[in-house]
Amino acid sequence: MLNEIIFQKAKSWIDSPDCKVKEVISYIRARGFLREPQVEAIEVYLFLKLKGENKPLWQLLVEGFFSHGLDLANLQLTEDARQKLSDSVAARSIYEFVRKQAGNTTRTPSKEENLVANSIDTFDFAGAAKEVFYGVEYADYLLSLPMGAGKTFLMAAIMYLDLYFAQTEPENRLFAHNFLVLVPSGLKSSIVPSLKTIERFDPSWVIPEPAASNLKRQIKFEVLDEAKSATKSNKAKNPNVQKIARHQPFDDLMGLVMVVNAEKVILDRLKIDKQGHLFLEGETEKDELANELRSFIGKIPNLQIHIDEVHHATDSDIKLRQVVNGWNETGNTNSVLGYSGTPYLEKREKIVLDDKITLQSEQITNTIYYYPLIDAVRTFLKTPQIKFEEQGLNSLQIVEKGVKEFCEKYGKTRYEDGTMAKLAIYCGLIDRLEDEVFPFLTGEMGIDPESILRFHIGNKKHPTPPDAALEFKMLDDPSSKKQIVLLAQIGKEGWDCRSLTGVILSQSGDCPKNMVLQTSCRCLRQVGNDTEQTALVWLSHDNAKTLNDELGKKQKTSIAELNSAGKVKVGDSLERYSRIDHLKLPKVEFYQLNVEYETVVTESDADPAAKIAAIDAKDFHNAAIIATRNLADGEGVTTSVVSQWKGAAANFDRWRFSIFRDGFQAVSLDELRPFTDQLREIFESVTVETDGQRFFNDLHDIAAINSHIRLAFHSHRDLLTREEIIPASAQMLLVEKLSEIAKPRNYLPIEKDVDEILALDAKGVSVEEEIAKRRSDYDKAVELLRSQGLENMLPNVPNGYSMPVTNKDRTFHYLPYKFDSGFEKDFLETILGLQSVRDRNLEVYFNGDRDVTDFRIVCYSGEAKDRKRIGLYTPDFLIIERQDDKIFRVLILETKGSGFADQKAFILRRKFVETEFLKLNNEKFDYKKFDYLYLTDADDANENLVKLSNKIDQFFAA
Repeated sequence: MLNEIIFQKAKSWIDSPDCKVKEVISYIRARGFLREPQVEAIEVYLFLKLKGENKPLWQLLVEGFFSHGLDLANLQLTEDARQKLSDSVAARSIYEFVRKQAGNTTRTPSKEENLVANSIDTFDFAGAAKEVFYGVEYADYLLSLPMGAGKTFLMAAIMYLDLYFAQTEPENRLFAHNFLVLVPSGLKSSIVPSLKTIERFDPSWVIPEPAASNLKRQIKFEVLDEAKSATKSNKAKNPNVQKIARHQPFDDLMGLVMVVNAEKVILDRLKIDKQGHLFLEGETEKDELANELRSFIGKIPNLQIHIDEVHHATDSDIKLRQVVNGWNETGNTNSVLGYSGTPYLEKREKIVLDDKITLQSEQITNTIYYYPLIDAVRTFLKTPQIKFEEQGLNSLQIVEKGVKEFCEKYGKTRYEDGTMAKLAIYCGLIDRLEDEVFPFLTGEMGIDPESILRFHIGNKKHPTPPDAALEFKMLDDPSSKKQIVLLAQIGKEGWDCRSLTGVILSQSGDCPKNMVLQTSCRCLRQVGNDTEQTALVWLSHDNAKTLNDELGKKQKTSIAELNSAGKVKVGDSLERYSRIDHLKLPKVEFYQLNVEYETVVTESDADPAAKIAAIDAKDFHNAAIIATRNLADGEGVTTSVVSQWKGAAANFDRWRFSIFRDGFQAVSLDELRPFTDQLREIFESVTVETDGQRFFNDLHDIAAINSHIRLAFHSHRDLLTREEIIPASAQMLLVEKLSEIAKPRNYLPIEKDVDEILALDAKGVSVEEEIAKRRSDYDKAVELLRSQGLENMLPNVPNGYSMPVTNKDRTFHYLPYKFDSGFEKDFLETILGLQSVRDRNLEVYFNGDRDVTDFRIVCYSGEAKDRKRIGLYTPDFLIIERQDDKIFRVLILETKGSGFADQKAFILRRKFVETEFLKLNNEKFDYKKFDYLYLTDADDANENLVKLSNKIDQFFAA
């Protein structure tokens, strides 16, 4: 998926010297007010804004911005197609994208890939790329964060960052000046909270003071929620237009934030025909008012549009995209940022590249960042317990079970902000809420009516209860005494209530089927900083099935995984243990290239007197030619040559001091002093005198003259290199550096498995022996109970061991491993599952933690006397084969995130290892002791597995 490639490239960019906002990111992280997904989303956004120059995604794709260096040599292509793909950046980039979308798991290209590769001469790459990204001509990005991750705060952070940079460079079109926020619901109960969230955002979380406070004072908010026309204006009848118009003139407008509902205001009166084109419903006054607002918004300069809860491919989304396209034609649209809880579509989307090539995508293609729901539950959201009926309970019985369990678990819960825990019971119809559920709670269950809030829009039979809207707004206030909230046709999206701790959907129709996921998750928002909070969800069987299906399609998880999700708390400590002695792991014997540098003086005696005397200021002088147009003569031009151009005031002692200062002590003042007369002569030749004061002649290159004066005091030197190959040995673990660490996001094994591995090590038995013993003990117990007629007391069959425990004697030279990425962690599990690894009795060790390993390769670039040391290379994994208690063969395995693969330093080190390190070591050992394999997460996982399996068979069979 494209967002994975973008994420890795963004991380690589932030770590590079090319990143100009590194200090901003460091500041945000140091402040610590934003969650990890918010910071990561900002990093990706700034990467595309600055490095990607705010270009449309289709343009970046065609320009090769997302290319990840697919090796064409190993693919089954015709030579002509391979050459054309190599020669054309656009062709190769589109080909890589098609291959990624096609999910190719082998080296054999799919039908779509072959069509692209063999149609290069006629293929419209720009047109195809536009089809992939919905045909827009502006930056259109989707940020996918789960509900409760703080999308509105993320919007505010991005606004302030753009304004911060815009003030520094007001003419730079990369940065937005004004903002439009489109919220999903027509209710003011959704619009106003969104506005207040942005208003209360503290810009000092992302921008240092005093800039943060200055920007906050410049922000101007307008809520465009007026439904009636104005009667007192002869210029603008639409009251929402009047709100915008008062900020004229627009030319220098900066800091305007408009919050509006898309469906009720921006898309008002617009219809869509069968061809997907927009048209106005009629020629009524309402149509004119709606058009007036759309037209006025299009006049706001450098406008960035934020769209919350993007629902891709719906009529509203299609209409909104066409409206934004119209605004973009005015040249005022800076970018469009969409926000959604999931990047996955209800069903696969067809992308027609041309008349022969059609792709299918299950993900919204303009997704640039995705943070999964399961990761949010493991870090900061409430951990849910999702329960559902399996025994034919009716709707009210499910309500009863859910309410009783909620009252037992959370009835007395007050959060650190003083709010009471609350339970939402959704009812599909108002009549059901008022006539069935509410009487059941207050009657049969005896719940105090004062603790129940009923909220709905009302109907003829049941109007909206008095003060219900106000009570609904106050639910997250410590003064609210409501604990059970009954809702009908309200609160499924756009409702932000952190103290909500439970949800009940007791029958089909309590909410639309496509909203079961977001409705069920409304109770997961975190309150304060406590990461141990939990929540309760009770569902009917059909709602549970829908939720599980939606979790699988849209979040790649399940109810079972959410229920078993354990917290990974930032800051938790993780004890680590050495297993070097248990495994009797030998050192890695190898050879290092060692290059020593020696400076040799080729001119033994410096002669500053002669060299300073040889400096002629004329050699560092450039005359200026001045052309003057004579207006009286029409086109006549007079030219003159100027040899002097008065610059800064000059002082001999200050100039002499600058020669010393700028040379970083290459020559001292004491060394310069004996040559004062010669230096003064040079000084007078590079300066001009006016009214008794000397000024530098700017037509002389003073810096070059100063450099030549310093060089006069130095002998000429050459740098000689001397190479030698030296034997080395390295332990894969520096035990003294293995200490307790803060718990990382990715590590293996988990604590339970660590305890089991250490226990088995202490017993001195293998996993196979322990499993056999367990089975024997079980069989004896079964036989004894049966002999005494106690079959009903048979014990459970003993469980097996997890993958890490099962493989404990072939890996984990220390416990646990800390990984920089999930790719590394997943790949270790994959390697240990390979049959070829088990059959050959190979061992697999993670070596990528530079803090604790001693196996690092000194790398150089260049050849012979041009050798340059380029640092240490620390391989990620070592797959080893033992022989006679020594390490006989070593496969060096590098697993690199695609975004880091193009780092210049890594490319140079990888080249040295693949060529010179392997060559010199295998020659010295007189057999192929070392080999190397590089894998990237830009390639398909199965394709990487095939490469690894083939390499193992090839190398260890030699």
